[in-house]
Amino acid sequence: MISMVLSRLLLAALPLIFYSLWRQIALRSGKPMGSTPWGWLIGLGAVLSALSLMATVAFHPDNRGQTYVPAEPSADGGVGPAHFDAKKAKP
Repeated sequence: MISMVLSRLLLAALPLIFYSLWRQIALRSGKPMGSTPWGWLIGLGAVLSALSLMATVAFHPDNRGQTYVPAEPSADGGVGPAHFDAKKAKP
């Protein structure tokens, strides 16, 4: 879950990162810079995050027809992972 949140934050920050790099290169070459387009940068970050959420929904496997099996402790003290099992057909 934390990796998903961090990846969305990175996508939201990408426009600002690229703009900052471009601005540094432009300033070193002596080009005059205007004001920072905050609205465009924030809007583009929001669009990238929204597209990633849509892609997650579109490409994530569907588990509605399956049964959730929670994590269980094992005899050696470890914990087995949680998973989904296919529902068994009713006789």
